[in-house]
Amino acid sequence: MSDADGYEGCDGETEDGTDGKDGKDGGEGYDGTMDDHTAHGGEPHGDHGDGTRRAAPRIPFPRASVEDTGLPLPALESLAVAEPLRLEHRVLKALLGAWALAACSAEETAAVEDHLGDCGACADEARRLREAVGLLQRPESLDLDPGLRTRVLEACLDRRPPRIPVPAWATSYDAETARLDALLQDFGDAEWHAPVRLRWFRGDGETTRRTTVAGVIAHLLAVDGLVAVALGLEDPLGPGEDDKEADGVRGPAERTEAFWGASHFPPTRSVRGPWREQSHALVRTVSFTGGGGPGTLPISYGGFELPLRDAMLDRAFECWVHAEDIAEAVDYPYAPPAPRHLHGMIDLAARMLPTALAARRRAGLAAPAPSARHLVSAGSPGRSLRLEIEGDGGGEWLIPLDSPGAVGSAAHEVAHVALDDVEFCRLAAGHVPPEEAAAGQLGDREAIRDVLFAAASLSRM
Repeated sequence: MSDADGYEGCDGETEDGTDGKDGKDGGEGYDGTMDDHTAHGGEPHGDHGDGTRRAAPRIPFPRASVEDTGLPLPALESLAVAEPLRLEHRVLKALLGAWALAACSAEETAAVEDHLGDCGACADEARRLREAVGLLQRPESLDLDPGLRTRVLEACLDRRPPRIPVPAWATSYDAETARLDALLQDFGDAEWHAPVRLRWFRGDGETTRRTTVAGVIAHLLAVDGLVAVALGLEDPLGPGEDDKEADGVRGPAERTEAFWGASHFPPTRSVRGPWREQSHALVRTVSFTGGGGPGTLPISYGGFELPLRDAMLDRAFECWVHAEDIAEAVDYPYAPPAPRHLHGMIDLAARMLPTALAARRRAGLAAPAPSARHLVSAGSPGRSLRLEIEGDGGGEWLIPLDSPGAVGSAAHEVAHVALDDVEFCRLAAGHVPPEEAAAGQLGDREAIRDVLFAAASLSRM
């Protein structure tokens, strides 16, 4: 670099402010660089006491590209790629497992993949190993674990118990409405108007009704209103709008049709707000009433009654079933309820089976009791069917066959039926025909058929 370049780099001044070009304290002129000693805060190199002067070492500049130096480019032969590995067939075959796990070096990987293009046997083995590796760790779903909410709530409640806890018999309704509300949260207009086919069992066959996602939420709002009215809350149908049936109360289907008919336009996303507020009000109200005596408050469904604790289980079951209908309509996965909630729903259905069986027998839809048998008195043991429900929410129930007031008895067991817990719930919801229910059956075939059809008859709109 020239002196002019050194001047341009540091304005031609030395550390004491004098111009380095006049030769004072700078020899032949300061060239714009400092030695290592000066660069770290020391005095500039100069007179060392013996009358000699040393030139300051220069700090090297960054290396320039070879194209900028004017030097000739290196020969292509010197840039030749290294020869690929040449391995024997047995060695390459032994490397297939490591290759499938992506544990080979770059050279080994290249050698194996080059070999796979020539050896069909190794190519088939490599494909099978890659498929096996895919099974070792399945891709994780982006959806939240269905049990996450329960675990978080339990952890929070363990640290700080609520002053007014939700009764145990209402927790399933609280959980299922929250899950459905989360499903609806991000729905757009297209999802709210997606067609849904409601299914239930009537007589000896399936009945359907077409509606939309918004129509299903309107249906839940109308039927949950039965519990709301019994608790003194507002009726979503409006005051005094209930037709006077035999017992003064519309049934679920009649309330739903009345609610749909009263709307000038088909239900839209606006129905979510009233349904959500009503579900919160129901949980809050039953929590303030306590978990004891108020749970026996009768809730009329028009043709029958359920105590409040069972009505809340029934509404939780209905919410889950229709949430699955909605999820199916928008092609979205939806998990079953938590096992303890599922067990409560199955228990309610099992306790309702004797009454449903008696009603079908009175309607001529079930085989009458043989003449040799007779109705047993209430509280006495009678012919029974063992209902075995498999799965985390399952258990065993003895279903009396001859009278709703009889007691199930293992000593009088005449049949045994085994079903999966979710499959049984879908049977009770009218989503699985009794003839196609995947059940293990043993014993009186007629009794088994009657119980399966009675389970399907528990469903309704």
